[in-house]
Amino acid sequence: MGLQQDIMTALKTAMKAKDQTALAALRAVKSEILLAQTKSGAKEELSEEEEIKLLQKLVKQRKDSAAIFTEQNRPDLVEPEVAQAAIIEQFLPEQLTAEEIEKVVVMTIDDLGASGMKDMGKVMGIVSKELAGQADGKTISTIIKAKLLN
Repeated sequence: MGLQQDIMTALKTAMKAKDQTALAALRAVKSEILLAQTKSGAKEELSEEEEIKLLQKLVKQRKDSAAIFTEQNRPDLVEPEVAQAAIIEQFLPEQLTAEEIEKVVVMTIDDLGASGMKDMGKVMGIVSKELAGQADGKTISTIIKAKLLN
């Protein structure tokens, strides 16, 4: 119950501090965890991989919403979304830099002997598994495309 306990502790701290942004973000995480647990049936705990995927999904939702609000020129709505994404990201493993991701991509391409866009799926699958929780899928995809096109 690592993540769930961490969320509950952070939730209590946010309540005491009366931090509404943190409360909203943490309650959303708690809700998603409970939904995922009931969806999986009798299984009480989520695996660490499932927890990471859940957190990444929530962060992506917030960032996508912020992007839409930015396009619609609604800075009043952008700020809470970005703040909530930052709060949720605290529970994710540390993210890799583009250079670190690029090293893994180049190694994988060399190992597979990938030589074009036809191998994109193979490379993406392996790199995504290897960097689960440490890198955004969109970033990985962009780097792989750049490397395979060169």
